[in-house]
Amino acid sequence: MASYKDTLLEFPCEFPVKVMGKAEDTLAQVVLEIVTRHAPDFDATTMEMRASSGGNYLSVTCTVIATSKPQLDAIYMDLTSHPMVKVAL
Repeated sequence: MASYKDTLLEFPCEFPVKVMGKAEDTLAQVVLEIVTRHAPDFDATTMEMRASSGGNYLSVTCTVIATSKPQLDAIYMDLTSHPMVKVAL
């Protein structure tokens, strides 16, 4: 069984979540909905988006105020299970 000391993070802390997926109009909205489900105080105006050089992929970075490791785990589980998301870092 994992303990909450399995991380070097001290909570609460600012934690950037970077998501990459196909450059589709709805990717940022999907990421925003998932992130705010787990971090309701996330400020959508702080989202950073960058297209790949070829324009085929989009990276979306959301810096959340993380309150626990289980919260971060839940964000990553939801993001990586979504079909539009290729990678979540």
